[in-house]
Amino acid sequence: MNAPSKPPEPRTEPELPSATLRENHGFSWIWLLPLAALCLVGYLAYTLASERGPTISITFETADGLSAQQTQVKYKAVTLGTVERIELADDLSHVVVKVRMSGKSADLLTDKTRFWVARPRLGGGLSALQSGLETLVSGAYVAVDPGPPGGTPQTDFKGLETPPSVRSDEPGSVYLLNAEQLGGLSEGAPVFYRDVSVGEVLSAELNDKSNEVSVRIFVRSPYDRHVVPETRFWNSSGFSVNTGAQGLHVELQSLKSLLSGGIAFRNPAGAELHAQSPPETTFDLYADEPQAEIGLYSAGVPYVSYFQSSIRGLGKGSAVQMFGKQLGSVTDIDLVKDPRPGHQGQLAARIAYVLQAERALDAVDRSALQGDGMRSLVQNQLRVVLASSSLLTGQKELSLEFVPGSKSAPVASEGDATVLPSEGQDLTDLTASLSQIANKVNSIPFEEIGSNANKALASLDRTVGGPELQNAIASLDSALKEVGQLAREAKTDLQPALSRLPRISEKLEQAVDQAEAAFGQSGYGSDSKTQRSLDRMMSQVTDAARSIRLLTDYLNRHPESLVSGRKENEP
Repeated sequence: MNAPSKPPEPRTEPELPSATLRENHGFSWIWLLPLAALCLVGYLAYTLASERGPTISITFETADGLSAQQTQVKYKAVTLGTVERIELADDLSHVVVKVRMSGKSADLLTDKTRFWVARPRLGGGLSALQSGLETLVSGAYVAVDPGPPGGTPQTDFKGLETPPSVRSDEPGSVYLLNAEQLGGLSEGAPVFYRDVSVGEVLSAELNDKSNEVSVRIFVRSPYDRHVVPETRFWNSSGFSVNTGAQGLHVELQSLKSLLSGGIAFRNPAGAELHAQSPPETTFDLYADEPQAEIGLYSAGVPYVSYFQSSIRGLGKGSAVQMFGKQLGSVTDIDLVKDPRPGHQGQLAARIAYVLQAERALDAVDRSALQGDGMRSLVQNQLRVVLASSSLLTGQKELSLEFVPGSKSAPVASEGDATVLPSEGQDLTDLTASLSQIANKVNSIPFEEIGSNANKALASLDRTVGGPELQNAIASLDSALKEVGQLAREAKTDLQPALSRLPRISEKLEQAVDQAEAAFGQSGYGSDSKTQRSLDRMMSQVTDAARSIRLLTDYLNRHPESLVSGRKENEP
């Protein structure tokens, strides 16, 4: 049986907590987020405003290579601004480039600031191309040079069409050079000192007043201290080829000077201690180093010589040497009437040159090439000779040489210069002598001599092969045999030998007569060496026959002389 169930107990509601209200006066941290965002926005706005510089206008003749919102303005590879837009001027003569500059560049924008478009260039030498090589990849950009400090602020500028050669951040000095011609130099060409590039050519223009070319060069510091009043500049463009005692010598300053030209300079000994020449000083630009070397030594003694032969290969700057040592250089060449005694009115080449004894002689011996010393050398047959310095190139030079047998010549004066006698000993004179010898050789009648020689040989052949000479030789041979037999018989019995002597003499005379008749009939070489030798031989044979005859007569009259000898009083 089931137990009765209990009734459910009543549910009781839990007691809810009660809220107590109180007033809160503190700061909530949630407000830091919007505050930080506001500060960040303010900072960004301030930074953008501080970095954003003024907008400037730059005028160029063309906008070639420039692009809006892309082309940058750079100084030392640091970006200082960006091109915002490019406008065409109202008169269509140029373009106006608007550039937004950075705030840091505000102090650089003065009336001394220069702008130009950096792009690859072939003009102005290799330096312009080298400075713009990076634009081949990154494109053109606007370069800026702030110039020297102290300028007036401005925002409108006129851009340069070519890059300036001198930068405000590169110290140095600018000098002027005057030259007769430009000689291959171009803007940007290097300037060398002891084969080191120390500067470059800024510009070159024709001077209307002096009718010369004025060249502006820039020499970087500290090399500009080597430019002194005695400095000599010369054009070192291209390369030179010399063929001297050391063989073929090719001299090239640099590849850069070969393409764009170049200028080199040098100082005399001891000039390095002199004060530096101030900027904008004017110097002469010589055509080559030999001409510039004239000024590297003290003032030389001027001399003049006259030549009446070809001087091709001799020019200004040609060397004047003695015993292979250079003593001076040629300064001028003219074609004038010869004023020397005995040559008046004749055209001659007047060669002016200077001798600088300090090139080769000590201070004690330098007087030997001046005044009385030079007159004494001329009296000892010192002459000025036009010599060839290179058979390959045809270059010539003047040489002071002692010429034995040269005619005496006085030492005259011509203004400040001394006239030294000259002597022709060049290849031209040798060629003339060889030509005279050739003319004499050509005048020899070889054909006639050959014809006479053929006739003489034919006559000799007839003479040798003729019966007359054969008979003469046979007679002579017979006579000589009998002489030999006579000598043998004389050893045993003298009387038979004596009886045969007259007959032997007659045979010898007959042989001589036959030989003379043979050569006389042939007509061979009456004045030849062979004929003269035969005449002498025949004369000797005749004398021998005569001697034999005389001996025979004597022995017939005095046979006792074979035993007792010849007496002194006998004939």
